[in-house]
Amino acid sequence: MRIITAVFLLLGILMAPLVSVASPALAKPVAETQNSPFDSRPISFAVVDEVSIAYQDMGPQDGEPILLVMGLGAQMLHWGDAFVQGLIDEGYRVIAFDNRDAGLSQKFYEGSEPSMIWTMLQYKFGWEINSDYSIADMANDAVGLLDHLQVEKAHIVGASMGGMIAQHAVLAHPERFYSLVSMMSTTGAPDLPEAEQDALQALFGAGLPENTREEVVYRGVHAVKVIGSKKYFDEAQARSLVERQINRGRYKAGKLRQMQAVFADGDRTERLKAVKVPTLVLHGAEDPLVPPAHGKATADAIPGAEYMEIADMGHNLEPEVARSLIAGMVPFLQQASPAGAGVVDAGEPMDTEEMQEVVEQ
Repeated sequence: MRIITAVFLLLGILMAPLVSVASPALAKPVAETQNSPFDSRPISFAVVDEVSIAYQDMGPQDGEPILLVMGLGAQMLHWGDAFVQGLIDEGYRVIAFDNRDAGLSQKFYEGSEPSMIWTMLQYKFGWEINSDYSIADMANDAVGLLDHLQVEKAHIVGASMGGMIAQHAVLAHPERFYSLVSMMSTTGAPDLPEAEQDALQALFGAGLPENTREEVVYRGVHAVKVIGSKKYFDEAQARSLVERQINRGRYKAGKLRQMQAVFADGDRTERLKAVKVPTLVLHGAEDPLVPPAHGKATADAIPGAEYMEIADMGHNLEPEVARSLIAGMVPFLQQASPAGAGVVDAGEPMDTEEMQEVVEQ
């Protein structure tokens, strides 16, 4: 019955473009954020196993490194100025990058352009999915970037698909990481709650035209509004971020190939039992794309993992959400730091309930 339901859900998503949805005129684009941390450092490139990876190395170079891994079809800009600057203000060296097939990193133009419905049906029926590359390959990109920067050890923070990549990275190379923060991500278990149909439609722009730049911007802003925080959504901020991302480039085929890699990776529940690094699982209480049960399952699968649910957070990193995430993350990162190497004196260890109280203050 669950498979039948999923099939009809997918058909509804993919038939949505047949329904006429008006794309209202947009106001004049908001100027890019002033004093953005992404503007403070140049965009550089590392070649990892013949794959060119675009990255930015921000904050104090003597700070403890944090490697940020973004999600499906997203660019490093999706972390947002508030989140990155907040970590920099805490004294961390922040390393962000575009995954392969996204942003300014290498595109696999000669690869296939997978069908979303066929890929998801293969997953639902348990059929083999042959992807052009794997989540493990993307994890190797992340570790290879650390090699390029001669960073021996770092914290790793992954959002959504980035959480899956980060999970693979700490499993394959536990010696390279102080800690794992798996954010709004999942184990990939097939029995977990499905995304809300509106959220999936918004993610893939179903029903919305993209013939002009204005329409593409509207699709992006609409997606942020639907999958993000209902309380903290700010249209001007969302439009500014979408404009910046479009200026760097967008690539639909890459997003589809990444999606195929996600589904090909399957259920990681058993594999996650082998994670050896301290782990914090963060999840939005209002996430319509990856419901909170996915985060709870991730924390349950990883030995000793802490789980923290963020009120009013959807599947996005609005500035107010970013501040809550940092308030929850920093005590954990300090505890996971090697003795004497933390950016701040961590004091007495905090348990999850104490960290949750800090977030809610």
